[in-house]
Amino acid sequence: MSQQRQIPTSFADAPPPDGLETRTAGQDRGRRCASFLSGGVFALLLLAMWPSAPSHGADLMHDANGVFAPLPDALPAPPDNPTTPAKVRLGKMLFFDPRLSKSDTISCNSCHGLATGGVDNLPTSMGHLAQFGPRNAPTVLNAGVQIAQFWDGRAATLEEQAKGPILNPVEMAMPDAPMVLSRLSTIPEYVDLFKQAFPGERDPLNYDNVAKSIAAFERTLLTPSRFDQFLRGKSAALSPEEKEGLSLVMQKGCIACHNGVGAGGGMYQKFGLQGRYEYSDDKGRYNVTKKEEDMYFFKVPMWRNVTRTAPYFHDGSVWDLKEAIRIMGRLQLGSELSDKEVDLIAAFMHSLEGQIPDEALKLPNLPASTMATPRPVFK
Repeated sequence: MSQQRQIPTSFADAPPPDGLETRTAGQDRGRRCASFLSGGVFALLLLAMWPSAPSHGADLMHDANGVFAPLPDALPAPPDNPTTPAKVRLGKMLFFDPRLSKSDTISCNSCHGLATGGVDNLPTSMGHLAQFGPRNAPTVLNAGVQIAQFWDGRAATLEEQAKGPILNPVEMAMPDAPMVLSRLSTIPEYVDLFKQAFPGERDPLNYDNVAKSIAAFERTLLTPSRFDQFLRGKSAALSPEEKEGLSLVMQKGCIACHNGVGAGGGMYQKFGLQGRYEYSDDKGRYNVTKKEEDMYFFKVPMWRNVTRTAPYFHDGSVWDLKEAIRIMGRLQLGSELSDKEVDLIAAFMHSLEGQIPDEALKLPNLPASTMATPRPVFK
């Protein structure tokens, strides 16, 4: 089971910044930061307890560390999938290999482009035979710090998530796992790489290990930012405007949902606490749980690299970050943010732009298919 950081339900409960605690989607703990969060009360409580005047300098850094946490140097791996160089190497190759799709044209990187913020910058992604899915592709960068994967949290771990798109008929459209394995097993270099990544296993080239390899690679996709430097004590890492924006997101109550190491990704929340979202009737997590109380709930997206991942929201309907900030202020906090407030909050979000690992951006040299490798299918 993937280890994830548990987002604190109060500032006093915050674990050490470099610690990630075990968390699964099935538990749903902290889904609303408290049972009353679905009514917006927690955000109002934050407003009441937070100083009306903006914090600066050491006080702001102290306050921010009570809400957020810097990225760790590395993510812990689940006991059944320890991270190793051989596994990461294989996972990277699989992440970039379009032969995991029915048509040999779509890879994981097609929708989660590492050079473009871990997304494809489309409202919804184009899959097999130019079909479009119903939801915007979330970033793969820092995905391992979240409580679950997908907008509705239907995958508890990175391993579970990696299996989904390959077999989804709208996405990569492989008909079944044996077809995936028939492609890989007819490529001698992949056979050897699976043996190296999973030594001692009788049959290392299996579908579970495909997912484990991709997940191991994805755990390396951490993007430390200037905000992490600030949280660790470097006040000059943020500009005066960015500090004002940080102060605002704490005063306004944005931190009721956007908190922890991902500045989001740690809970589910109803989209439209103070008003109806007009662009989509997607019922969100309700489609997974069938519980009325989960109607219109979605996993809170991370703010990390959010300036690079337009368009926004689960349906990709909003292209302008500042417009997205205005909508969130209105629908989640019941607040009409001024132009200056929007500008300052957007400025702060730029401090969360992270450095993608150089090694991840180097395209792998993929092995060639053989005459025995099943050919692409375009139907």
